[in-house]
Order: sequence, then C-alpha cells, then structure tokens
Amino acid sequence: MNGSTERFRHLRASLRLWGETFQALGRSPGAVIGGILFIVIIATSLFFPVFYPRDPLAQDLLMRLTPPFWQEGGSLAFPLGTDNLGRDILVRILYGSRVSLLVGFSAVLVACISGIGLGLISGYYGGRIDNVIMRLADVFMAYPFMLLTISVIAVLGNSIFNLILVLGLSDWVTYARTIRGSVLSIKKKEFVLASRSVGTPHRVILMRQIFPNVLSPILVLATVRVANIIIWESGLSFLGMGVPPPLPTWGRMLAEGRVYIADAWWLVTLPGLAIMLTILSINLLGDGLRDALDPRLRNIPK
Repeated sequence: MNGSTERFRHLRASLRLWGETFQALGRSPGAVIGGILFIVIIATSLFFPVFYPRDPLAQDLLMRLTPPFWQEGGSLAFPLGTDNLGRDILVRILYGSRVSLLVGFSAVLVACISGIGLGLISGYYGGRIDNVIMRLADVFMAYPFMLLTISVIAVLGNSIFNLILVLGLSDWVTYARTIRGSVLSIKKKEFVLASRSVGTPHRVILMRQIFPNVLSPILVLATVRVANIIIWESGLSFLGMGVPPPLPTWGRMLAEGRVYIADAWWLVTLPGLAIMLTILSINLLGDGLRDALDPRLRNIPK
C-alpha cells in the first residue's frame, strides 16, 4: 500500500509539473506564436495533397519561370510561380517541408537515443567509462561537423536513411555532454544515494530516478537541434550531398534557383523564407519551453 501511495504521489507531482509547464507556455507570446506557426507548417506539410493535389516533379516548359500571381505575368494556376523547368514552386516548397521535418526529427531521435544513453552511463558510472566516452566525444568535437558529414555521405552514398543516420550519429556529443553534467549533479542527491544503499539495481536507478530528472534539458536541447539539423540538411542539399534527386528539398531549390536569381527572385527567396519561418517557429517554441521548464524563469513577466 505504501509503495502504491508513493507512486501515486510521484505521478500527481509529475502531472502538476507538466500542467504548470503548459500554463507557462500559454503565458509566453513567443511560445504561442512559435507553436501556432509550427503546427501550421506541420499540418500543411502533411495534408497539402488534399487541398493542392499536384505532382512536385511535373514539368510544364511552356510556363517556365512564371512569376508569383501578384506580379505581372503571374497566374493563379501557379500561385508562387514556377522554376526553370516549369515545376510548381508552391508544391515543391510544401513537399520540401516534409523532407526537412522528416530528416530533422528523425536525426534528433537518433542523436537522443545514442547521446542520452552514453551520457547517462558516463555520468553515473564515472571512472574509466566516463574517460573513454568523453575522450571519444572530444574526438568528434575536434573534427568539423560538416566535413565529417560530407565525408561519410561520400562513402555511404546519398539517401534519406544515410543522411538521417549520419546527422544523428554526428550530433550525439551535444546530448551526451549535457546529460552527463546533469547526472553528475543528480546522482549525489539523497534519494539516489538511498536507493543505492539498499541495493536497488543500477538500471532501475538510471531509468526511474535519474532519467526523469534530466528530461527537461533534453526537451529544450532537442528543439534547438531540430532547427540546426534542418539548416544542415538544407546546406548539404545545396551542395548536392543531401537528399538525392528527384525529391525536392529546400536546399536543392536554392541551389537550382541561384543561377536565375537576377530574373527570377522567387526561386531563391521563397524557399529561403520557408526555411526562415520553420527555424523561427522552432526557436520561439524552444525558448518558451526552456523558460517554462526552468522554475527560476517561469514566473518572470514576458
């Protein structure tokens, strides 16, 4: 009975904490704006075939380099214009958002799984294990991230799977170092020391007592890294090392459009605007989540 009561108290405290977190998010104008904008971006990327059923690869050479509808020579048939092959810019931007969000969230998931696991082990056990993991992290940090990614992709070949895997495994260091620092502090708390003194298995202590207490920095860090990975994916696609053609991506649209930027500004400006709005929404949401999860910042007027 006592064990059940204690678990119930922990559950109630956890629910109260998350309730306070969501209330704090709702009081942050930046978080609200970022959240709404991000939901709109996700919704349009998922459901655009329903209200705009067009093929992003379809070509109409008679309509090539058509400007957006509000410019002279534009057409409502192609609201944001067409590229040099007569492909619809709007549908390509919407499809590109699918690719960027898929790569961003999947790579962060890979990085979280690997980085959190290594960070927990490194911080909890310490000693030689900690030294080995941290020296490995130092090696990864010493090698330029983009150069490492390009080198690995050049060997493995271009594919969405390889891109997600490389970006995720290249980004584990950030999570491992952040989690290790939190674990070093938490493992000295009384409730952890008490569990160890009564012989509680290490895996139980790690997963039930330490991991829930490092969840907040993980969530904040993950939002920031999603934005970074979307930028890296766009950069790699711009260089021809990202998602392979013919799939449209924002980075490839920038690369293809830069040749025509003097006469067809929309080929570069509109994909760039899509990247900017996506990164802005994620960063606003991440800032709000950081403030909401930090008790020292939660009640500061915005």
